[in-house]
Amino acid sequence: MNFSAIIRSWGRAVVAQCHYRIFLLSLLPFFLSVLLWGLVMWWGLQDLIDFIQAFFVENDGFKTAGSILSMTGMLALKTVLVPLIAMWLLLPLMVVTSLLATGLMAMPVISRYVGSRDYPQLEKRNGGSFAGSLWHSSSSFLIFLFLCLLSLPLVLLPPVHFVLQPLLWGWLTYRVMAYDALADYADADERKILMRSHRTSLLLIGTIAGALGAAPMLLWLGGVMSVVFFPFFAGLAIWLYVLVFIFTGLWFQYYSLAALHHHRAKVALQAEL
Repeated sequence: MNFSAIIRSWGRAVVAQCHYRIFLLSLLPFFLSVLLWGLVMWWGLQDLIDFIQAFFVENDGFKTAGSILSMTGMLALKTVLVPLIAMWLLLPLMVVTSLLATGLMAMPVISRYVGSRDYPQLEKRNGGSFAGSLWHSSSSFLIFLFLCLLSLPLVLLPPVHFVLQPLLWGWLTYRVMAYDALADYADADERKILMRSHRTSLLLIGTIAGALGAAPMLLWLGGVMSVVFFPFFAGLAIWLYVLVFIFTGLWFQYYSLAALHHHRAKVALQAEL
């Protein structure tokens, strides 16, 4: 693992995040995500809450959940348990929508921005495509969703849940962002080599980004606790997620192009020997 490269690319991403063009880049994925999930919650949120309520009543779920919450010292959550579960079911889908929107719409702009400013001599070999990005993101999301559903009962064990969630998000973010970061500049073989040889570093970047997602998650929970302010909290949480993903995209872009530059220099040196 190359810690110096991770820290160096992080610093460059922080500087780039402050540029007005990058800041404005967050608006389109944000508006699309808000529009989509505003419509979904308008049409289906109450039905989802009613379904969960009926399931708990029919299966004596409130008694079981009350016992678990009492043992963990969080019995007060029992009064908002049903909307809390509904929000936890929607949260991964909402965040993944923001991630995919950022990957598909913002990452090409980030790639051009970083490449033209910092790696103008780096040859573009176009080893990725929009269809490839969509397939890569979709298949990774399905695996992620399956793992999220398996881990859903751990919501009642916060210490375990808050460790596992950043790891899951880190894996998904690394899979989506690394592909898009290399799509324009690396060919298919180079992308596979770099994603394999730098897997640990890329996963660490994704996991740190997953931990940064804890702040929007707390806002989302705040919206669950306050029905009146829920639209405000939900919208703010989505926007913060988009900002986190754009920063993460910058971080992946700087790290990936630096790794590609060093890889090609190494290959060229070996060819000369």
